[in-house]
Amino acid sequence: MGIRDIIEGKKRWRAHIARVKALPPDYQIVYKEIQRYLFKVGTIDLPDGCLLSGIVDFFEEGVAAGKGVLELIGNDVAAFCDDLVKDSRTYADIGRGNTGSVNDH
Repeated sequence: MGIRDIIEGKKRWRAHIARVKALPPDYQIVYKEIQRYLFKVGTIDLPDGCLLSGIVDFFEEGVAAGKGVLELIGNDVAAFCDDLVKDSRTYADIGRGNTGSVNDH
């Protein structure tokens, strides 16, 4: 990874964070909880940043439709996150000695 890749990555991350900060406060709180959960679980198979960007897209659509964040994801943030990564290997799977293969579940 070269310096240009690092700079571009930082620019993309800053733009992503700006989108998050433009969301209503309740959406921001839930986004931060989702982010914390996903960083803890550590998905391996999902492309870097695509999942979080997709969540912001989903949230922006919910805001535009006039929906509350819990109308979109339900009352259980962890269950919502688990559903997002259910078919992906995670670092948590490796730590438990699971291969994380979809066929193992």
